Amino acid sequence: MKTAIKIFTFGLVVLGFSVNSFAQVSATSSASGTIVSPIAITKTVDMNFGNVAVSSSPGTVILAPSGTRTPGGGVTLPATVGTVSAATFTVTGVANYTYIITLPLTASTLTSGGNTMTADSFTSVPTPTGTLDGTGQQTLKVGATLNVGGGQAAGVYTTANPFTVTVNYN
Repeated sequence: MKTAIKIFTFGLVVLGFSVNSFAQVSATSSASGTIVSPIAITKTVDMNFGNVAVSSSPGTVILAPSGTRTPGGGVTLPATVGTVSAATFTVTGVANYTYIITLPLTASTLTSGGNTMTADSFTSVPTPTGTLDGTGQQTLKVGATLNVGGGQAAGVYTTANPFTVTVNYN
């Protein structure tokens, strides 16, 4: 009798495994991907710190992204301001997408003849991210700090190598 029970139990176990092996099912799935328009940035206005007067002491001119200037140290801003403008860029891409802004981390050198100054501490509006509007555009403005030496020689100073602003979708 014990042998019959063992055989019966063994048969149930084997039957249980064989039922499970025939219970296999499958499903399928499609794959898709969407290529979006690349983000782009175009310069529309160059940065210009305007007219700056110096003394024998070094100083700075902070140009905000709004285009306002703040002098410091041995620098003053004459009544005849000249052309003052933050660098202005147009960013384009997919409507309502956000993007990250990367500003220069190193100083840019401005030269006039053999004389030099540097611009650094770049700031932007918007920062650190922007959002493209419903038409896929946004204006990006960039300011910086101009570092002026004491007794800096007169002249029109420009960058030989323009600074780079990078944007990328989030």
